[in-house]
Amino acid sequence: MLQTLFFKFTGAPETLYIFEKVGLGDLGRYGSGVAELVAGLALLSGRYALQGAALSVAIMAGAIASHLTVLGIEVQGDGGLLFGMALVTLGASIGVMALRRKLIPQLLPALASH
Repeated sequence: MLQTLFFKFTGAPETLYIFEKVGLGDLGRYGSGVAELVAGLALLSGRYALQGAALSVAIMAGAIASHLTVLGIEVQGDGGLLFGMALVTLGASIGVMALRRKLIPQLLPALASH
C-alpha cells in the first residue's frame, strides 16, 4: 500500500486515469493517498496496528469494488497487478486484525464515543 503513494502524490498517468475513470479526480487521489499513508504508518507502529489494519480493509474494499464495477481486473494492460495487490493487501490486513482480535472489544467503545 505504501509503495503506491509515490504514484498517487506525483500524478502518474496510470493513477490519473484510474481516479478519473471512477469519478474521484485529484481530490479522490490525494484523499486516498493520505488515508493509505495513515493506515500504513499505523500498521507499522505496532501500537495502532489494529486501527491501521481496519482502515486498510476499508480502503482495499473500495479499491476492489472499483475494479469489479468500473475499472475491470486489468487496468491499462497491467495484467491485473493492481487488483492482485489490493487482494493481497486486504488479506494481509485481515490477517493483522485476526492476530489482534483480542483488542477489537477495546477499540469498539472508543469508536462509539466519537
